Amino acid sequence: MQKLVPALCTIGLLLGLQQARAAETTTVFAAASLKNALDDAGKAFTAKTGITVRASYAASSVLARQIEQGAPADLFGSADLEWMDYLAARRLIRSESRVNLLGNRLVVIAPKDAATREIAFTADGFAKVLGPDGRLATGEVSSVPIGKYAKAAFEKLGLWSALGPRLAQADNVRAALALVSRGEAPLGVVYESDAKSDPAVKVIGVFPADSHPPVVYPFAVTMDAKGQGAARFLEFLRSAEGKPFFEAQGFSVIEAGKPGVTQ
Repeated sequence: MQKLVPALCTIGLLLGLQQARAAETTTVFAAASLKNALDDAGKAFTAKTGITVRASYAASSVLARQIEQGAPADLFGSADLEWMDYLAARRLIRSESRVNLLGNRLVVIAPKDAATREIAFTADGFAKVLGPDGRLATGEVSSVPIGKYAKAAFEKLGLWSALGPRLAQADNVRAALALVSRGEAPLGVVYESDAKSDPAVKVIGVFPADSHPPVVYPFAVTMDAKGQGAARFLEFLRSAEGKPFFEAQGFSVIEAGKPGVTQ
């Protein structure tokens, strides 16, 4: 009986460690456009490690400000460099963990059953599809990354004066996508990955790469992250195992991304 006691204690300790591992949760604040890819990656990561991934999706601007106000996020994934820089300047992320993980393309979408197959990037081209009263859906142009990219592109292409007044500015890219998907807006500017996520829309134009800043998604562990879950999940996302989840949704993986680098 005495010999059984150490063995039972060892078994109990192992069971306790397994339960603690299973109970660990990491909270991710991520740009709305990352939802499909991160949801799928999170499930695979949990199955592999037992660490639960809980994600909150919204505009990068909203999430960054929530983190600044003390929201309990362990990992942040932004749709642009500016909002990651915002947190870095306030020492709210662990700079050594920062990595530029993904790229994306800016596209023009229309409802799937729309007659237009391809749009010309001219004032007349957009006016023809929008008609007299149609609106072009995208994100809010002063803070939401997709809106900022769209404004920069329209300015570079000389279309801002014609299209700026016709924008339907949404809280995040998925809200803009929904406006087009539901037929409430004849056109929208979203990321290629968002267009791929919704069968009710189609891509009718891809913005020239030099018409806007590169679409880059930086990730970083927050300064207040609990445990090792966030670091391990980020490592998983950067690995060969994580890459297919992003590519399946239309993202490009930045192979040269290094921690701390702002490309």
